[in-house]
Amino acid sequence: MMGLPMLRAGLAWLLLIPTMAAAQDYARLTGHGGPIKGVAVSPDGSRALTASFDYSVGLWDLREARLIRWLEGHEAAANAALFLPGGRAVSVGDDFDLILWDLTTGQPLRRMEGHQGKVVALALSPDGETIISSGWDGRAALWPLAGGAPIWLEGHKANVNAAAIASDGAVYTASYDGTIRHWAADGTLKATLVSHGFGINKLVLNEAAGWLAYGAVDGAVRALDLASGAQLADLTADRKPILALAANPAMTRLAVGDGQGYIMVIDTGDWSILHDFRAAKTGPIWALAWEGDRRLLAGGISDDAALWPLGDDAQVFADGPRIFHRDPAEMSNGERQFTRKCAICHDLTPGPSRRAGPTLHGVFGRRAGTLAGYAYSDALSGSEIVWEAETIDKLFDLGPDHYTPGSKMPMQRIAGLEDRRDLIEFLRNNTGGTP
Repeated sequence: MMGLPMLRAGLAWLLLIPTMAAAQDYARLTGHGGPIKGVAVSPDGSRALTASFDYSVGLWDLREARLIRWLEGHEAAANAALFLPGGRAVSVGDDFDLILWDLTTGQPLRRMEGHQGKVVALALSPDGETIISSGWDGRAALWPLAGGAPIWLEGHKANVNAAAIASDGAVYTASYDGTIRHWAADGTLKATLVSHGFGINKLVLNEAAGWLAYGAVDGAVRALDLASGAQLADLTADRKPILALAANPAMTRLAVGDGQGYIMVIDTGDWSILHDFRAAKTGPIWALAWEGDRRLLAGGISDDAALWPLGDDAQVFADGPRIFHRDPAEMSNGERQFTRKCAICHDLTPGPSRRAGPTLHGVFGRRAGTLAGYAYSDALSGSEIVWEAETIDKLFDLGPDHYTPGSKMPMQRIAGLEDRRDLIEFLRNNTGGTP
């Protein structure tokens, strides 16, 4: 069993959102088996990259709304991806690594190692020669694309969540320690620009106009003047946390996504709010990117993509009933436990599946680590555990970190005996077997 208690249960969705009010048909991108944590659009607007909890990066043709290929190589959740010059891309994940890709062949060109925690964000220098990675080991790193050792930026007291590079090579980093720091190109700390008090998740740098915008855990969305440090605007909407922040190529629009499923679009000329609407019926907006200056690509928690107009009448994204869109009050307790603890990673159907974990169809009576076609960890592939009521109960009573140490299953428990019993009963009735 796998799950992620810090996420609300769901799969993955993308939205291509035109910023013109003319009605258009929905266009869907489908295929990921887990929440999409990062999105990127190619400079010409023709392709997109999606980084997902299912360990995969998708390369998409946006003009035809179809998958070109999967980029497979991460050994844990993929968190962000970025187009690079020369037909390449780079992605980062929970496996602590960066992978450089050849987009023509879909093959990895180089794996860049050194972070000691998950890597959550990427940015490209204006000259296209350096990328910067942000890690939960409290560090950022500058990686020359031509090769060579990275320059490590060390000094934050908590996770580094975002970074941006200026034309002179200087870097701005945002951290869960509540600060934004300014570094010289050689990694020397120059100044602490912001001491917010709450963790800062995202930032956008507009060097030409002289401003920097950031979004924080407490829901703050603010813009600062780089020269003076003065606050230019406070767009806080009392929705938290801020999980996505993206400027269009012209830097005239800033899109904000939050944990409550809202998207806000801001005019950076006068810092007025152009649009503010709830895009996700349940769950967060994890990622945003612009296609040119007119459309948004968004990642969150459903299982498809949609093209819809963004006007004054923008409405909640919904497309028929799904388990992840249902009111929890309409579910049995066992179904609620499955949705919260298991559904992000596991299907109940026979498969095949692109989820991060193996299907639970036929799980009762199956020895752990034996489902054909799934790449188990060494810890689980050699296990003698047979999944039945008693072993499933122990898994969630003790937690995977104690019952199956070294496996891919994240740390989590179901403390209540009745909750565990209800989950087991739900699985008995929905996995095709009841030993």
